[in-house]
Amino acid sequence: MNRRTAMTAAATAALVFLTSGAAVAAPAQDADGTAQPCGSVRLSGELPAPPAGRAVRQQITIGPDCKLEPGPVEYVAASGAVRPGTSPRATPAAGAEAGHQVRSWNEMFDCCTIRMTGLYTTSSWTVADARVTTASTTPTQQWNREPWDAGWSLKSASGKDDCTTDCPAVNSEAHADFTYRGIFDPTGSWYANTHHSYVRLNADLTATCTFDVELKHSFVGWNWRRGCE
Repeated sequence: MNRRTAMTAAATAALVFLTSGAAVAAPAQDADGTAQPCGSVRLSGELPAPPAGRAVRQQITIGPDCKLEPGPVEYVAASGAVRPGTSPRATPAAGAEAGHQVRSWNEMFDCCTIRMTGLYTTSSWTVADARVTTASTTPTQQWNREPWDAGWSLKSASGKDDCTTDCPAVNSEAHADFTYRGIFDPTGSWYANTHHSYVRLNADLTATCTFDVELKHSFVGWNWRRGCE
């Protein structure tokens, strides 16, 4: 699927509201101490990979009355991930092979800025003669645990590339399903976070990162953080 769009459109998240270590991830609370549930939520959005040495990121917060509050799309210094090769805006000379790397993150945090679940990808690719000669994407996952062997758990994870050798472009995807059993739900049936990350790698060394997250239950104060560098 071709996910390329104009940069201004790509940097705008499409937000859909459909209907909650040893650190403990907690829901936001009203003044009387009761939690503010917001039901199930699905969020999606796309970000263009920035020039080498830079990162693009955005945070979406579930605000008061369960209204989604998109933060600004920010361009900041990269975190230090190595990105060899030419600028993603540059076009390599005919016949010359060049390599590049792009990293993405797709994370859910609670109101106390504790990361509950996260999906990450690192993609590398080389190009020559306006073709992607080789490509690979490695997904990883992280999740928050609580004392007494409780908290979030990874239920399943998968990833694939639609092409890895001699390609006009490469579409990579990664998925991760997380479940929760712990202090806020001992039954294990209330919470579930599902993350989806997609990266398109182009022969001109540009890339686009697209993200989705589905929350079975959510709370005011939870926030979705996504980025690409």
